[in-house]
Amino acid sequence: MRLVYDPSHYRDNTGLKETIDTVARLGYEWVELSPRKDFIWFYEYPKVDRQLIKSLKKYCADAGVRISSVLPVQQWSSPVEEERQAAVRNWKRCIEITAELGVDLMNSEFSGNKRKPQASEDAFVRSMEELMPLFEREGIKLNLQSHPHDFIERNIEAVRMIRALDKDWIKLVYSVPHAFYYDDGIGDVVKHIEEAGDLLAHVLIADTFNHKAGFGLRYIINPPDADVTIHQHLNPGEGEVDFDALYRKLREIKFDGIVTNAVFAYPDRPEWSNELTLKSIREGLHL
Repeated sequence: MRLVYDPSHYRDNTGLKETIDTVARLGYEWVELSPRKDFIWFYEYPKVDRQLIKSLKKYCADAGVRISSVLPVQQWSSPVEEERQAAVRNWKRCIEITAELGVDLMNSEFSGNKRKPQASEDAFVRSMEELMPLFEREGIKLNLQSHPHDFIERNIEAVRMIRALDKDWIKLVYSVPHAFYYDDGIGDVVKHIEEAGDLLAHVLIADTFNHKAGFGLRYIINPPDADVTIHQHLNPGEGEVDFDALYRKLREIKFDGIVTNAVFAYPDRPEWSNELTLKSIREGLHL
């Protein structure tokens, strides 16, 4: 099992070298390169050149940290063809960067527009038809997650789409803080893991509240019909996810993939947050 840190707490005001050094100091051998302005940012063309790639490899070597995966988020499922084409162009560059880093895994979200699910699915399949040959040529695997407000939000639908792609190198990311979107407010983490079966390759650890609870008033949004989607990435135990059941199920199936600390809520107290979350993961998975 790879225990990984997503350094999103440090993405806005910490340089790349300092971020890698911090990951090592926090107790991790592996880092996930999630979006950051000085590397690969959401929906943008990567701001990376050969020198930055060379420097990042040195930062990692010096700190004793390895890159588990590169995480771009692009609108590759946009029903707007111009946006989709731009996203595919950006993805191609991200794949090149990942290969140059010597990393063999990327993970991402389905993206798209939940209000236009069929058009988004069509766009996603077109994008994958263009990108799959490049993934295969570079020997890079891909893990995908459904995300709140993507064209795929439910866990079972993500599983079905990945099976439809029918590539043994495309697997599922199970994001625990999305659990209540995965089944419309039930949050049955055990069922989600069973649905994933052999596709489960990556688990993101963070807590959240059930947005459907309290007669739909767990979150109060004004105006009430605003087109928004809310969830959190809290420390385990601060929300309503059943972590005892989650950890028990992962132990039962002898999960041996990637487990990532994906708490984003405390950039003002990142070390405190990591201490709590790392303790939860280690105790819960008997590491």
